[in-house]
This record gives sequence, structure tokens and C-alpha cells, in this order.
Amino acid sequence: MVRLGANQYGKAEVRVVHVSRGAGPEGSDLVRDWNVSSSLSGDLAAAHLTGDNSRVLPTDTQKNTVYGLAKKLGGIEPEAFALELAAHYTGGQEAISRARITIQEYPWIRVSGTGHSFTRSGQYTRTVTVIDDAGLGRSVVGGVGDLIVLNTAGSQFWGFARDEYTTLEDAYDRMLATVVSARWRFRQPDADWGAAFQAAKAALIEAFAQTESYSLQQTLYAMGSAIVTAVPQICEVRLALPNKHHFLVDLAPFGLANENEVYYAADRPYGLIEGTVLADDAPDAGIAWS
Repeated sequence: MVRLGANQYGKAEVRVVHVSRGAGPEGSDLVRDWNVSSSLSGDLAAAHLTGDNSRVLPTDTQKNTVYGLAKKLGGIEPEAFALELAAHYTGGQEAISRARITIQEYPWIRVSGTGHSFTRSGQYTRTVTVIDDAGLGRSVVGGVGDLIVLNTAGSQFWGFARDEYTTLEDAYDRMLATVVSARWRFRQPDADWGAAFQAAKAALIEAFAQTESYSLQQTLYAMGSAIVTAVPQICEVRLALPNKHHFLVDLAPFGLANENEVYYAADRPYGLIEGTVLADDAPDAGIAWS
């Protein structure tokens, strides 16, 4: 005997760009560039078991819904858009009891002195995940990805455990670089989303820059703590930090001294440091990370 387990379906990576005419600083245009994915679940077993599609809202319709709501809602914050999109499905389709919406936002920077010229910022990607569950409520997780940061000094790594396979030497002044993936959980599905994102990102970068680091683990904790402290609406931060190793090049064969100046930036393998930082009074995560 077999039975159907958990299942969901949706439209992945709908690319939509919305221009709010004259809504930016000094009457400039405002650009929202998103990658939107939806995942719906509920009373959908018949589609799997008998091929009955009467409760299946086509994924093509989900694509069109993104475009339609982009027009109706305008250039709002991605968290607000995701909440509206999720509610559209759970409130408008009897069979759908749970909607999970994820958005990646790609930032554009206005060219100074212009109203409609922009350059694409490749420094980071803003991320949003919203879950709307008919029985459990709503949750919002914001975040940032692809944020590359580097300290040329102020980082050490020594006193670590050793065994018969250890060859790494103690480092008292090393390069520290990583590509930040950070996600933060909001206490409530209501906040000044734009201000919260900017404050969290700024706190994260400041903590990376100011921490005298003895390990990337220590830096991770400092970054997560800084976000929770700077943005009271955020109660939990999850970080994944690949250690993008920079190794000093041996210049001795060329009769040259390498005084922490010339490095080889290794692509792989890399250390991967992951951790969670929570406020003391953080409520139960509930559906936030599901």
C-alpha cells in the first residue's frame, strides 16, 4: 500500500520589473526588479490521485497574478507585495490553505542628476519569504544574499584543535572574506520593511568591519547580534558564511618577500560557517522557516 504525502506546487522565478513614474527621490522614477516564486498547498490530493484538476489554479495563472498585482499595488516593498500575493491565494481559492511566496530583489542605483537612468548594483540581493497559512497565521522572513565583504586585516585564527591530519598553521594576521547569506525573522507580519532592511544590512556590515575576529564563528555571532539589536522588530537571524580563503603566495623562489601583500584567492574548497542568533524573548518560530 502507498499513500500521498506532503505536496505543493507553484510558479517559480517570475521575473517582473515595475517602474513607478516620478515616485523616487526628486521626482525620479523608482525601479523594483524582482524574481517572484509561489508555492501553494491544501486540498489538492485529487490532482495526484485521480487526475482531477478542478482545484488546481494553473501555474500560468500564478505568473499572470504577479504581473497584475504589480500594476495594482505599484512599487511597494517586496515584503508588502509578498503578503498581498499570499493572501490573494489563501483568500481567493477554497482549496488553498497555505501559500509560500519568495522574492529576490535586485537593486538599481539611480545615476546622479537624472530621473530615469540607473546602474545595476551587483553588491547584494534582497530576499523575502512570506508564508500565509490558514490555520497557523502569517510569517515574514527578510534577508540579504550575495553580499561580498572582506577585511584585509583584523582577523586571526589560532589555538584550534589538531590531529594527525592537521597541517594548517596558526594565523595572527590574515585576510577574511565571505559572501554573506543572512535571513532574519520578524516578530510580526507588520513593519517598516524598507527601513528595517536598510538598518539590518548596515548593522551587519558594521559588525563585520569592527569585530576583531578570532574566527569566522565569532564574526557570525557579532553580525547576528548587531542585527537583532539594531532592529527590534527582528527576533532571529540565520547566517551562512563561506570562508573565502586568501592564501599568501610564496615569493621566495623569486627572491621576493611577501609582507602580507600578494594573495591567491581560492575558489574551493572553502569552510562554511552557519549559525543562528536569537533575541532572549524571541517567540516560537512557528511556520517561519518551513
